[in-house]
Amino acid sequence: MGSVVKKRRKRMAKKKHRKLLRRTRVQRRNKG
Repeated sequence: MGSVVKKRRKRMAKKKHRKLLRRTRVQRRNKG
């Protein structure tokens, strides 16, 4: 069971990172 939780955590981290990247990209476009 523990391994499943770890995998789920990794997936969540990846999604969070992608959201952050998208947000920064939008901010850059607005500034430029």
